[in-house]
Amino acid sequence: AVIDKDLASALMGGMIKADEFYILTDVPYVYINYKKPNEMKLEHISHADTMKYMNDGMFGEGNMAPKIRACLTFIENGGKKSVITEATKLEDRSYGTKITMEY
Repeated sequence: AVIDKDLASALMGGMIKADEFYILTDVPYVYINYKKPNEMKLEHISHADTMKYMNDGMFGEGNMAPKIRACLTFIENGGKKSVITEATKLEDRSYGTKITMEY
């Protein structure tokens, strides 16, 4: 069996009624069209926009998509905000992609 650590963490965060959920990775933001000429940094995205990007296949299944799904699960279960950011940027609140139910 394989355990998705991001999803397991999101579910646990919901169980303890955490307000915020952080996933630390090797990039400071989530991007669409990553490493392409039309790359776009996502600083704050709503649940609806995140779902649209997921359905459009904008996040790689082998890297960012599982993290995005975990963040969506967290806010769908009552969390206020999910953040994906680079570990070295954790203390700087200006970094990171914030995912919330609304803007």
